[in-house]
Amino acid sequence: MPWVTDENAAMLTDMYELTMAASYFAHDMRGAATFDLFVRHLPAGRSFLVAAGADDALHYLETLRFDQEAIRYLRSLRVFNEPFLDFLVDLRFTGEVWAVPEGEVVFGEEPLLRVTAPLIEAQVVETFLLNCVNFQTLIATKAARIAIACRERSFVDFSPRRDHGADAALKAARAAYIGGAAATSNVLAGSVYGIPLSGTMAHSYVMSFEHESDAFRTYARYFPNSAVLLIDTYDTVEGARRVVQVARELAGEGIAIRAVRLDSGDIADLAGQVRRVLDDGGLAGTQIFASGDLDEFRIAEILATGAPIDAFGVGTQLGTSADAPALGGVYKLVDDDRGPKIKLSTGKATLPGKKQVYRVSVDGANHHDVIALDGEEIAYGPPEMGRPLLAPIMRDGRRLQPREPLDAIRARCREAIAALPQRLREFHGHIEPFPVRRSPGLERAIRDAGERARR
Repeated sequence: MPWVTDENAAMLTDMYELTMAASYFAHDMRGAATFDLFVRHLPAGRSFLVAAGADDALHYLETLRFDQEAIRYLRSLRVFNEPFLDFLVDLRFTGEVWAVPEGEVVFGEEPLLRVTAPLIEAQVVETFLLNCVNFQTLIATKAARIAIACRERSFVDFSPRRDHGADAALKAARAAYIGGAAATSNVLAGSVYGIPLSGTMAHSYVMSFEHESDAFRTYARYFPNSAVLLIDTYDTVEGARRVVQVARELAGEGIAIRAVRLDSGDIADLAGQVRRVLDDGGLAGTQIFASGDLDEFRIAEILATGAPIDAFGVGTQLGTSADAPALGGVYKLVDDDRGPKIKLSTGKATLPGKKQVYRVSVDGANHHDVIALDGEEIAYGPPEMGRPLLAPIMRDGRRLQPREPLDAIRARCREAIAALPQRLREFHGHIEPFPVRRSPGLERAIRDAGERARR
């Protein structure tokens, strides 16, 4: 069955990457080139991005190769000559990569990745890197916004059945966990990434029994320490009453109902009614879990009413980032063996040269970012302090450090979000953007590269 694997991932590229590579090869253009992967402008409604996807990008670069099946297919196109196809057989990525650590917050124009390699190597990886980083950054950002809305409550990724493909479902679970999801329903993601799993039951389970109470009773007996019962198949409040009845029956067996789940209707109002039924029935310790087409906006509205909900399941809106379903990340040449490069297209201009991003804090709070030339000295005097965001993660085609634990990345995201100005953690109204400045050296480089390009 067709599938993207380590063996064929090199072919997950746009045709023009290969036609450009063939021309570079024919004209012996083998010098080093640097590309920046960045987002020009944040999507509407977004005030920050959470960097994600670099680890999968490194794995791709380490395993990049065109196998014989790929070469046979490319030969069949009758576009590429044999010397170039022979070159592809031996092609490996030998360059270096700098990146903003996964889980860190970034803003428009700031490089998430900086790739330096022989021109052909740096060019042919563009499509995959954009696919990988754009998507995971998009979903990690959505998850971080949901985490903000949930306040101290947890939420679970329920998205795989609505995600745009199998690989998207796997990567969405990873990115959502980075952004703040406590668990995922995706068993493969649990297996691959070690993400905690969460699962309740579907309405079909309840409907498979003659009586709703029989379904509750049977499920709780099979999962005596973790039963979460879905109570809205017929009548939500009546379902809560039946949970109380079943809990009383099973108490003598040492079984306790962990939580009930609401999946439809007026969640805020129903949560209040269900809480009263549970409390009156002696189930004060039984939690209320809510799901059903939720996102950060809806969760914030529900909690603003004081609804007694303990946790949330978020599916479609998370896995598709439904209110901002695409991230316009780009991958642009910024430097080669002849010096800094600039693109001057209207609305699509780029910043030339190898760059670093500094996050400047004032009195311990994030104040602004500075995009500077790599190696440029920037004066920071009290009370300002700046720290570089881009760090080397690959050299000579090999990662420099072992794979970072996902929990460490998740913790970094939590700390980065907490350090944001409060206005960037709001969802409504006009939000003043986080300031991103350009250093004096970068401004000079922009002028110089522009003048050269116009000659």
